[in-house]
Amino acid sequence: MRVLVVDDDPQIRSLLARGLALEGFEPETVGSAEEAMAKLEGGHEVDLFVVDQMLPGATGLAFVRWLRRRGAGHILMLTAKDAVSDRVLGLEAGADDYLGKPFALEELVARLRALSRRFEEPAGAVLRFEDLAFDLSTLEADRGGRALELTPTERKLLEYFLRHPQQALSRQQILEAVWGYDFGGEDNVLEVYIGYLRKKLEACGEARLIHTVRGHGYALRRT
Repeated sequence: MRVLVVDDDPQIRSLLARGLALEGFEPETVGSAEEAMAKLEGGHEVDLFVVDQMLPGATGLAFVRWLRRRGAGHILMLTAKDAVSDRVLGLEAGADDYLGKPFALEELVARLRALSRRFEEPAGAVLRFEDLAFDLSTLEADRGGRALELTPTERKLLEYFLRHPQQALSRQQILEAVWGYDFGGEDNVLEVYIGYLRKKLEACGEARLIHTVRGHGYALRRT
């Protein structure tokens, strides 16, 4: 897997270049979004991106949005910021996963391997439950033929439920799978996004599919 590391810290670039190569990846590093854009516009092919949020010039968020407009992925974003709002901004910009600095190389490698497994999905694979469908290649979802306009985070949340139908999933399981870490504390970001997703799934009076499991979390199941 070809990995492009975009980070203005030369020590991090050096660490990841050596560490990822030892783990079997094909890493390249650049110090700015502009350098990365020039590579890609020149026809350079990349499978995975590791992008620092705080970059000189064009920010990591702007670069991720640019990648998404080009249909590129999969993207792991790095940040020294711990605020929930910063992590949500990264995910909404189009990042697939998030990792805070300082980080352990072993965890970063594990997250990249998890992202790379998405390449193993068969072409045209569609996740289905009841009248709900999610196309893994186009990232389009519909319910009973009605197209669902979902944000990147809502798509990830829906995909996770569809990969685990009928299962009672804990808050921690969902947060770690979708947001890449455990929010912890009293943060209600999961409940907020469950509300967003339910509203879109039930916009035309359809039956509820995402149910609350009291004291535990949520489950995708029939009534």
